Amino acid sequence: MAIESEVLSLPDEKSGKALQFIEEITKNTDPIQERVLANILSQNADTEYLKRFGLNGATDRDTFKSKVPVVTYEDLQPDIQRIANGDFSPILCAHPISEFLTSSGTSAGERKLMPTIDEEMDRRQFLYSLLMPVMKQYVSGLDKGKALHFLFIKAETKTPGGLVARPVLTSYYKSEQFRKRPFDPYNVLTSPNEAILCPNSFQSMYTQMLCGLIMRHEVLRVGAVFASGLLRAIRFLQLNWEQLAHDILTGTLNPKITDPSIKECMSNILKPDPELATFIKAECSGENWERIIVRIWPNTKYLEVIVTGAMAQYIPTLDYYSGGLPKPCTMYASSECFFGLNLKPMCEPSDVSYTILPNMGYFEFLPHDDSSSTTLSRDSQPRLVELADVQLGKFYELIITTYAGLCRYRVGDILQVTGFHNSDPQFRFVRRKNVLLSIDSDKTDEAELQKAIENASELLKQFNTSVVEYTSFADTKSIPGHYVIYWELFMKDSSHPPTNQVLNQCCLVMEELLNSVYRQGRVSDNSIGPLEIRVVKNGTFEELMDYAISRGASINQYKVPRCVSFTPIMELLDSRVLSFHFSPAAPHWTPERRR
Repeated sequence: MAIESEVLSLPDEKSGKALQFIEEITKNTDPIQERVLANILSQNADTEYLKRFGLNGATDRDTFKSKVPVVTYEDLQPDIQRIANGDFSPILCAHPISEFLTSSGTSAGERKLMPTIDEEMDRRQFLYSLLMPVMKQYVSGLDKGKALHFLFIKAETKTPGGLVARPVLTSYYKSEQFRKRPFDPYNVLTSPNEAILCPNSFQSMYTQMLCGLIMRHEVLRVGAVFASGLLRAIRFLQLNWEQLAHDILTGTLNPKITDPSIKECMSNILKPDPELATFIKAECSGENWERIIVRIWPNTKYLEVIVTGAMAQYIPTLDYYSGGLPKPCTMYASSECFFGLNLKPMCEPSDVSYTILPNMGYFEFLPHDDSSSTTLSRDSQPRLVELADVQLGKFYELIITTYAGLCRYRVGDILQVTGFHNSDPQFRFVRRKNVLLSIDSDKTDEAELQKAIENASELLKQFNTSVVEYTSFADTKSIPGHYVIYWELFMKDSSHPPTNQVLNQCCLVMEELLNSVYRQGRVSDNSIGPLEIRVVKNGTFEELMDYAISRGASINQYKVPRCVSFTPIMELLDSRVLSFHFSPAAPHWTPERRR
């Protein structure tokens, strides 16, 4: 049975067939992986990339592994840039590159460009088609109502060669597969397509919230892509409930909503409802927002949000607003490839494991050890582990080979093997490799933060002041969350300290040096708040070291943590704060690419 027919024929099948399919492919993990690799190599045999390494049409694993190196984005960037600039010869993939999916930022501050092809949309749709058959095993009646999902498109641009570059979910929401999807009683949204596809974030959010309130008794699940997105929706309701209630009371639409397509569709949805308006006022006018989700949407069965990895920091706040509703994480995907499913979606967030489906791409695993370097040179290629051969409890970095032309590509995700479903391994997502700070879809590593601090500290030289030590954390208590940087300063002349204005400016200088994903979150998406610097007393970081040593750390091996989250450490730092400083303006950001 060909892998392509397996992928492309499934979406119209019924739930029982979908579950049977999952069982069949997870019982044949290794043979399917072998066939997937052979298909990819055969399909792309005449590409410049594979010819470069002398594959000569070979499709077997041994030849592939012996000749094709493990690579990073930086290794592929020259080829990707050629495609972006308009070279449409078969460089990475035999099929034409249809668009670029933008991933997290590079060290140069630009988003990564991930090439994709038309058939990948079908492959992504295939994985989406498996979500509800799995969920229906655990939650009944999901076909009797609707989902309030806050879904948004993000800014897109075009490369010099004319290809669209945009986030993977924006690509999906704008696709024919989404816009003209057939009716499915298990996937009915309260949000009209016109609201989801509106590029104005305020108008999109306002309309989706308004529809969710109007249909509140029909809502069975509430969600967003990331936990941070759902919390921003709650904050939006806190700030805009009066106008929303007014619209519902009068049956008229907020004049700030100017999008013609939204105005047209809402004319058929929005009718005067004084009773609902009174209810919203009663629930939202007080200061108590505990359990607000189940108070307004009383039939909600669960929250559909990602709460693994960096998003786990939002779980306590979600529990506060929802009364502890289940938070199933249903799938594992990225811009580079869609990977697999959580086959036990109603488990606790700390127990989430994903089953990587062997027909989605070819997967290899680099054994990972935080205490040792995983930097690879082409002269010392490691022996990677096959999907079927990973070991229980071990940590690995994920390496992928895709139909769209990525070969032995380091995704940067660190995973831990937690078990097996039939012969197919299940993984816990541990973290992104080297990521230090994250609020939403942003990812800031230590090198990037260090560079930003070095540039900002240049402003302190006029005061004969320097940054002695620093650490950071992602503050998610406020909505939106923001980066907090603790600075300990050394002043040669204490009578001439840096001014508040200069320290505030240091915050902005740091933000200007952070990657474009962060800056888009600050400027366009409003998903990240202004960066904050907290100046602490002299000697604070010595106290931090003393505390670590008292808990068993070696004085010879102690290094200042560049990111902290442990409550006693946070309390120590905050008890030593002398002053608070915030970025006085938004950093520069534009959707246009630099080249």
